[in-house]
This record gives sequence, C-alpha cells and structure tokens, in this order.
Amino acid sequence: MSNHNNHINFIWQIADLLRGPYRPPQYERVMLPMTVLRRFDCVLYQTKDEVVSKYNKLYSKLDGEALDAMLNKVSGQKFHNHSPFTFEKLKGAPDSIAKDLVSYIQGFSANVRRIFEYFEFEKEIEKMNEANILYLVISQFSKVDLHPTQVSNIEMGLIFENLIRRFNELANETAGDHFTPREVIKLMVNLLFMNDDALLSTPGTVRKMLDPTCGTGGMLAEAQKYIKDHHAEAMLYTYGQDYNKRAFATAASDMLIKEVAHNGMGENIRYGDSLIDDQFEDKTFDYLIANPPFGVDWKKQQKEIVREHEKQGYSGRFGAGLPRVNDGALLFLQHMISKFEKVDESKQKYGSRLAVVFSGSPLFSGGAGSGESNIRRWIIENDWLEAVLALPEQMYYNTGIGTYIWVLTNRKSKKRKGKIQLVDAREYYVQMRKSMGSKRRKLGEVEENEPDHIGELVQLYGRFGESNGSKIFRNAQFGYTRITVDRPLRLRYQMTFEDKARFLDALPHLLDDIEIIDKEIGRATLLDWNAIDKKIRSILRNRGSQWKATEFKLFRDVFTQKDPEAAKVAKSKNEYEPDADLRDFENIPLEQDIDKYFQTEVLPHMPDAWMDRTKDKVGYEINFNRHFYKAPLNRSLAEIDNELKDIETEILRLLNEIAQ
Repeated sequence: MSNHNNHINFIWQIADLLRGPYRPPQYERVMLPMTVLRRFDCVLYQTKDEVVSKYNKLYSKLDGEALDAMLNKVSGQKFHNHSPFTFEKLKGAPDSIAKDLVSYIQGFSANVRRIFEYFEFEKEIEKMNEANILYLVISQFSKVDLHPTQVSNIEMGLIFENLIRRFNELANETAGDHFTPREVIKLMVNLLFMNDDALLSTPGTVRKMLDPTCGTGGMLAEAQKYIKDHHAEAMLYTYGQDYNKRAFATAASDMLIKEVAHNGMGENIRYGDSLIDDQFEDKTFDYLIANPPFGVDWKKQQKEIVREHEKQGYSGRFGAGLPRVNDGALLFLQHMISKFEKVDESKQKYGSRLAVVFSGSPLFSGGAGSGESNIRRWIIENDWLEAVLALPEQMYYNTGIGTYIWVLTNRKSKKRKGKIQLVDAREYYVQMRKSMGSKRRKLGEVEENEPDHIGELVQLYGRFGESNGSKIFRNAQFGYTRITVDRPLRLRYQMTFEDKARFLDALPHLLDDIEIIDKEIGRATLLDWNAIDKKIRSILRNRGSQWKATEFKLFRDVFTQKDPEAAKVAKSKNEYEPDADLRDFENIPLEQDIDKYFQTEVLPHMPDAWMDRTKDKVGYEINFNRHFYKAPLNRSLAEIDNELKDIETEILRLLNEIAQ
C-alpha cells in the first residue's frame, strides 16, 4: 500500500468484522485504539528487543518516570513498550490472546497506558473475545504496515484524522457534542491566522494554541495542517482539554501518533472539565479555538463556579457575570479570554486571537443587567469582539439550528478599533447529496470541486467593508440603556359594609376608630386619596390613636381601588407614588440622548409619566436578524385577504368535522 488512502480503506474494511457485537456508531471504540496500537507497534518494532533487554536489567532498580525516561531513550521515541509481545507474537496464542493483549498494553510507558485507560479499552477486549472476533481483528491489523518508512508522520496524522471524522460522522446522533464539521473548522482557522502572515513567516516563530473543549482534537489538527501548508517555517504548539474520556484519549493519541516534537509526551492534551478543573491555569496562548457544547447546563459545576465568581471577581475567570444555568456557553468564552496574552511587542508578545462557535442564544439572551448581557458588555466595552459570522442552518450532525462564529482579539488592527463586523454567511452553502443526521448543508470547498465559500468569506471578512453580506458597526451601537418609566398611582376611596367587616376581621381592636372614620367620612366614592388620608390621620390624632404602618397599609389596601379618574397619590411634596402595574421599560440606544427620547417618544403618549433614573441598567445584545432583515416579497392586500378567507373556510370545515 503506497498511500494513506489505501491504508484508510483497508482499516475501514476491518471494521466490518465488528458487525453484530457492535453497532456502526460504536465501531470507533475498537478501531481508533487499535489503529493507535498498530502504529506504536510498528514504530517500536526495530528497537523492541533492545528495550525489553534494558527493561529486564533495570526494572528491579528503577521505576516510574525514571524507568520510563531510560527506556524512551532506548526506543528513540516519546514512549516505549517493554512487553515481550508484538502484534505478530499475539497471533501465536489464540487461546490467551485477550490476556496477552492486556499485558501488551500494560507494557507501555505511563503516558500511553493513561491514554488506553481513558479509551476504556479492556472492556472492548473482553467484549471482542467473548464474541470470538478478537483474534480476527488482531490478525487483520497485523497486515497493515504503519512503519514510519511506509507511512510518514504527516500521512499517519491524515489517516487518523480521516478515521476520526468518518466514525464521528457515522455516530451523527451524538457527534455534535464533540465534532465540528470540517469545513467550519477550516473557516475558523483561516479567520484566526488571516492577519498573521508576516509574523508566521518569520523563521523560528513559535506560537501556542488552546482548545478547552477539544473533543477528538479536530480543531487543533486542522490548525497544525494550516501552519504546515502555509508557514512551514513556523511551529504551532497545540494544547487541549476535554472531559469526555474517549474524546480525550483520541486527541492525546493523535498528538503521539504524529510524533510532533514540540507537543511533549502527548501531555499537552489533558483530561478534565475546563470550567472547574483548569489544566492550564495561569498559562496564556496566542490563539484559542473551541466549539463548546450547545445549550448544555452547568448545574453540576454551579457551586464551584459561583464561588469563583463571588470570591475572585475579575481576578478570576468569571468576574463579568454568570449566564443562566441552562446554557454555559459564555462561561467557556470567559475562560478562554482569561488565557489571552497581553500585548508587549518589545517582548515579542503580540496578544491573542480567539474563534468560537455558538448557537444564537449567547448573542441576545438575557436583558440589561443579566449575566449574559453583562458578559457581552464586558467584552464589547473592552473592544475585544472583532466580528460575528452567521453560518447556514442544518450544518451540524445533531441539530439544524443556526450557528455563529465569534472572533475576539486583544490586538485589533487600527481600522477595526472600536468597531464590530457582522458577516451574514447564511446563504453560503451547497446542499449535500446525502444528509448525515441533521446535517444537510456544507460550506463549499474548492478542493472538492465546489464553490470556494471559505475563500469568499475570508475575503469578505478581510475587506472590512459594507455590503449585502457585511456590515460594520461602532461598539456602542450594540448597547442600550434600559430606563424605567413610571406613571402615578390613582386611588379612589369608599368604605362598604363588606370591606369594613373584612378589615375588622383582621384588626378587631381598631373597631372604635373605624366607626368614627365611617361616621365622619361617610360611604360615598371619593376620588382624592390624598385628602382622605390627611383627614383620617387628623381623626386618629384627635382621638389619640396611633396606628402601625402595617395597619395603615392594610386600611388603604382594603378601602381603595385603582381608578384612572382619581387624583394622583402624592409620595412627597414634589413626587407621586408610582403604579407598579403601569410601570414600563424603554431600551434606548447608548448613543441617543435619553432626555430627548423621553420628551419626543414617551411623553406624547403618556403625559403624566416620568423616568426613575436610579433604576437605569445598561445592556448589550447583538440582534443579527435586525441588521440583516430581508423583507418578504410584496403582496397585494387582495392576495392576503383571499388567503385569510381560505384559511377561515378550512377552519370552519375542520370544526364541522369535529362536531360531527
């Protein structure tokens, strides 16, 4: 087999052996770890005897990291295997192959053993053995020659990435949790690197990238591929974290399989929940990329996140605010921003760029003063949001919703400072010949003889101009002040027999006072509560009665009713009590004069209204549809009228059917 496509097809055929004990979406549980094992087996083959011999001499004297370091030196790799077994030797004892395979895996250095623990591969070995297919799978994999002389590191990376993509697409009902469509990743990577040609072309340049929800590592792999294709003289160190065990194991394997020297011993991919178990605490990165799970709640992490928010504030990761507990997307964004590198060109620190995919919710959910709005405000007022791109619907495997790429940076170019670009890419797609779950559309890729949608969008983004698909706004245009508009409370007074009885049931000790009030004021309907209140207090003062505030409140609640014809209820000499039921709110753009807006837009409709400026709240939202609204085709009133008549006729027909 001379190229990686042949190897991919052959490995893919081996998966047919799993049919029966495994459903197709489960094939990856076996095929990915087996591919990793076979690659390692081939890589270590030439130094195998020497490693085993060295191990036999040292294992009683050294252990742990010290022993691993010595044996890695002998193997010439970042890992080793000191077990006497190889794939060929495993085939020699069919009856004990399950036990021998477990022993073989235990013979690896700690970094590889840890990966297979997260793959939970011993369960699959037992399952295959019980189904009598383990020997067949091992035998077939032993025919795949993955030795570095036959398959280069680059080709091996392509093989593994292709298998990951195929298996994720096969498991499309859950793929959205950890798998972003390849063409979306390509677009994100292009947007991240598009302004850095000069920097990345400098010989010896080293840059770092983090994906805090890395899944199987697809985004990091695509970023490294971009650097290799466009800036071979630069090095991109990639780091990732994920709390899905198999996804983590797959990503860590990918790093080791490619033998990328600057990625250490595969330990740049770490296991854990980024929100409460940050594996890269106090580290900063040049680039950040992620596709956090859509609409996933953070109830399990709530206690620790709230504690960090309250105790650390802005010195922690979540100082700007906490979103609703049913969607943690903006928590991940704050976590990523905390990894920004400060700009200091004298120390060759050029700041950071970030690309993340969200559903529509983080753009506008939550009103002024909410956690979501406060987070958006913090981002925009710090001038970090460079652009938002709206992607087509039906792009993901497990959801048809529209998604959005956010691009953030703390090193905006001069022309972009104080501005945000919105790009409408919702019509940039080709219809797929065969859908995959909910995925029916994709961005066109020139490599697949399709329209070059990625190239077109990168150019549209880079031009930073106004067009049908691109609009430029000042930061403040996404902000607004939420003002409280109050209108006066108006109460009429009347004492009735029923209300009197109700009041005395609650406060019988006030019987004598109530009788005097009833006698002196009477039972007529009176429209000026201010005058009534003054008179009642005078009566009580003359009688020497002192009521508690709660008793006065109950009296007013029982004997008054709201009435638009009544006089305004005074709060003080120059103030009126507001009517909570008539309270309204207005969102006024930040750049608009609030007093002028109130005079021209509110008072003509509510002449007795006033603003309570003590309750002002500033909010931010990005309403994409408002800025890219496309009016429906013009239709005549006659057409609309006829359509409504047809609907009415159909409703009547259905009602008659139900009645019958």
